Amino acid sequence: MVQLIVGEKGKGKTKQLLDKVNGQVKDIEGSIVYLDKSTKHMFELNNKVRLIDVSQYVIENSSEFIGFVCGILSQDHDLQQMYFDSFLKIAVLDVAEMEQAVNKLAKLSEKFGVDFILSVSCNESVLPESLKSMVIVSL
Repeated sequence: MVQLIVGEKGKGKTKQLLDKVNGQVKDIEGSIVYLDKSTKHMFELNNKVRLIDVSQYVIENSSEFIGFVCGILSQDHDLQQMYFDSFLKIAVLDVAEMEQAVNKLAKLSEKFGVDFILSVSCNESVLPESLKSMVIVSL
C-alpha cells in the first residue's frame, strides 16, 4: 500500500510522518526504513528505525531513485514499511511526474508486501486524480 501525507512546505508533514513511524515501531514485527534528504531527524526517530540519508548517494532522476528503493528491498527480506520524507526532493520529481513513480511503488508494495508512506510538499488539489485516494493526511 502507498499512503500520502500532503501539504505545502512548512505545514507539519514531517512531524506527522515522524509520529506515524514512531507509533508503528511497537506494532511491527519486521523492519522499518526512513529515507530523508539529511540526518536532521536522526534523534527524533526510534532507534529501531533505519535512517538513510539519500543525499549521500548520487541519485539524479526518479528511475535511479526507484532502483535505489529496489536495492533496499533486495537486502532486507523482513522490511515491512518505508517512509519517505520530502518525497519529491529525494526522488528527484515534480508533481507532474509523481503519478508514474507512485504507481511503480504501488507495484513494489504489492509484490514485496512493503508499505510506503510518503510526505509530499504540494496541496492535495494539485495531485493527479488517481493519487487522491492514497492521501491519509492533508495539511
